[in-house]
Amino acid sequence: MEYCLRPRRSMLYVPGCNTHYLERARTLAADSVILDLGDPILIDAKIQSRENVVAAVKKGGYGKREVVIRVNDLDSIWGADDIKAVANIGADAILFPNIESREDVLRAQQALDEAGGCHMPIMVMIESPIAVLNAKEIASASDRIICIVMATSDLISQLHAHVTHERSAILTSLSLVILAARAYGRCVIDGITSDFKNMHSFEYACRLGRDMGLDGKSLVHPAQIAYCNDAYTPKATEISHAREIIKALKEANASGQGTVVVNDKLVEHHHIKAAQRLIQLHESIAELEEEFI
Repeated sequence: MEYCLRPRRSMLYVPGCNTHYLERARTLAADSVILDLGDPILIDAKIQSRENVVAAVKKGGYGKREVVIRVNDLDSIWGADDIKAVANIGADAILFPNIESREDVLRAQQALDEAGGCHMPIMVMIESPIAVLNAKEIASASDRIICIVMATSDLISQLHAHVTHERSAILTSLSLVILAARAYGRCVIDGITSDFKNMHSFEYACRLGRDMGLDGKSLVHPAQIAYCNDAYTPKATEISHAREIIKALKEANASGQGTVVVNDKLVEHHHIKAAQRLIQLHESIAELEEEFI
């Protein structure tokens, strides 16, 4: 499964306990919606949230948006029942929280398979120091993994670190997970910014994550969607340049040259692969956004 085939610039958490939010998510310009049964849901609302999410997915209406369901921890009293309830209702993927090892991935996948979801892609959350250190074994555990989602808020708490504008406390962790994701062809998504009124810091986080190589950002408020989408959308000049270097190197190769200079920069074969991916992403975004116009 190739991570870049589907845009995930913005992945919006939608609490399963709130039917209004589940309904509204059908109209928002998020690339993915994560219908959430997990930690943010109060204990008394867990079962009702599950029923709400099952009904919402079966009803449909989310268009081309990716529909992901975050279940509760497997070790919780709700985890197994969550998986049984959502394995075959038409979601695009199941997101498993608190994954810390290869064994955790395989156990989650087995539970999904036993519930009849052997066809389902899975996503995994990395939210602890041990998970970051085990990112390589997590990313390589199964070809069913299509996306790794960072839980940076949890990670910062466990690191005893501070939230700063520069995000200095988690840059190393993000880089380690990006390396693991790229090594095994997985999409990798940044964690949330809980201060959803500070758009200056949020926009900075989006652009920093993009420059580091992340594919998008998870978010908790619809007002953040536009910033995610803008930051992670290839610009027209980038697409034009990508097409230019593909054409230029093809012509250079035809004349017996292995490299070419485009806009004062040396272009080699690896630049072509990156350019092709960028164009593919651009086309996928354009197709997705047709229904938002």
